[in-house]
Amino acid sequence: MGLEELHICLLIKEILLKLDIESLSSLACVSKAMNFSVSRALPFVSSLDLSAFYPDAQILSGIVGGCTGLISLTVNCLRLENSAIRNVLGPHIQELNLLSCSMLSYQVFASIGQACPNLRVLMLELVDSDKELKFYLDCMLNGCLFLESLSLKIRGRDFDSTAFQSIDFVLPSTLKSMKLQSVLEHDAIRLVDQSRVGAGRNNVQRAHISFPISPLSSGLTLQRLSLVLDVISDQLIIVIARSLPHLVELDLEDRPHMEPLPNLDLTNTGLQYVASCHHLIGLSLVRRRQNYQISFKRVTDVGMFLLSEGCKGLQSVRLCGFSKVSDAGYTSILQSCLNLKKFEARNAFRLSDLAFLNVNEFPCSLVEVKLLSCSFITSEAVKQLTCSSTLEVLYLCGCKSIADSCLSSISCLRRLTTLNLTGADITDYGLSVLGQGTPPITHLCLRYCTRVTDEGVSLLFDGGGTIGKTLSSLDLGYIPNISDKAVLTIAMVGTEITELCLRCCLSVTDSSLEVLAARKRFRDECKPLRRLDLTSCSGLSIDSLVLLKRPSFAGLHWLGIGNTYLSSKGYGALSDICNQKPWLKICLECCEMGCYDGWQFHGGK
Repeated sequence: MGLEELHICLLIKEILLKLDIESLSSLACVSKAMNFSVSRALPFVSSLDLSAFYPDAQILSGIVGGCTGLISLTVNCLRLENSAIRNVLGPHIQELNLLSCSMLSYQVFASIGQACPNLRVLMLELVDSDKELKFYLDCMLNGCLFLESLSLKIRGRDFDSTAFQSIDFVLPSTLKSMKLQSVLEHDAIRLVDQSRVGAGRNNVQRAHISFPISPLSSGLTLQRLSLVLDVISDQLIIVIARSLPHLVELDLEDRPHMEPLPNLDLTNTGLQYVASCHHLIGLSLVRRRQNYQISFKRVTDVGMFLLSEGCKGLQSVRLCGFSKVSDAGYTSILQSCLNLKKFEARNAFRLSDLAFLNVNEFPCSLVEVKLLSCSFITSEAVKQLTCSSTLEVLYLCGCKSIADSCLSSISCLRRLTTLNLTGADITDYGLSVLGQGTPPITHLCLRYCTRVTDEGVSLLFDGGGTIGKTLSSLDLGYIPNISDKAVLTIAMVGTEITELCLRCCLSVTDSSLEVLAARKRFRDECKPLRRLDLTSCSGLSIDSLVLLKRPSFAGLHWLGIGNTYLSSKGYGALSDICNQKPWLKICLECCEMGCYDGWQFHGGK
């Protein structure tokens, strides 16, 4: 091997293979020599994640075509049809994640089963459901004999609990992890029950569960189960506990349209059976509110006591909608689970500061705490939580009693990377304290913090603390006093900012878009914006569309302009911009950043 060849090999191994596909593409444009080196590196790429942008069929084929050693592929399919996916499949693919498949039909199932016989991991996000689902699902599963992880999410405009109605497909015996969205409770019971050796598919009747149910000794051995259902019931929990003795993670979410009947709901009995799953390390039980307030009204502190006694090995707990559980119930989880790292409580109407009193004396070392819509949580609870030096993620969304007084404690956390203060009662003074602190915060959400002004944003970045050097994602949505002045500060000082949300900031005008477009000229070290949310910014005029054209905003992957003049009157100019920048997704439908929860029915460019 010559010296030049050795240099190229070292370049590929030590540098190029450590970069993402976007960085490789940028390097390929530098020179012919670099383009050659990148082309040599592509066959060695084993994992490819294209979820951050929205490739069309030509771009996808061009990228994947050079990656002959590809094993894992993740693609955002918002602009792709079945033929584009078929062209990149092959027996070398062992992990396939297809996101936002609004243009894909169920026929893609059969293609996956035929083309990827060695598939281990499969995740599909599809739209709606029809009578053909079972046929193509069977074709796929019959071809994927080594499948270990299966995730099927089927979304509609409204909650659709019939996507897997009357399911009767047989799951591969190799399956260790399964996620289905959405499924009816009685179908979920039948599906889980089929895993038991010798069990008939229809032998579980709602009111006639026979005991004891023998746990399986062979066959399906699911370790991770995630279901989105119409209702979570004791019957479902009992079948899961009896049929899946190897379960280590259980994630159940329901969305009932009305108050469940007593015999069709989750009660303390159900939690007692969850407690019999002694291998559990992750538990999530969530009841989503639809058109009116609804909760697990039949679960009390007793259920939490039983759960905490049986599942002492839990490392992650997520509880939403337990309106009858008080501080005592939540404290039993915090004190009994010795290895607890992640704790989330949402819509916990009886959870207060008392649950976190002397939390630093608890045996667990919390890394992630999320308290959402817990009205009795105040700054005092936060001060207790910040005694833990291990905290990395802190959500206080909808906790309206959170004020400036706790930010001095937060500003001392040396590992905190994510802070969400949505709806908190903080002011510019609080942001000045945070701006002088040491946390290496990369993601900060101040949405609905209505007392924050442009001055607070300036103090946040100019305080001399760590956050001004680390912050990459900032959400200032729905703050009436945020204007062009704050955006100018971000453009000039926020060198690491790649995601910026200005949703419904009515004082933001064309000037803001102009300074963001010229951001690299202020400071050359500024990273390019990847996502920008300008939804409902009524101060923007149609004239600002010219600022979105080349060469401005190079690298922008997602732009939200729903409910603005740009979306209502700029269709022709937007088409030109999309032709110039095929990697850019322009959303006109007021989706949240990235269209994560709105892709299935929007009409963006």
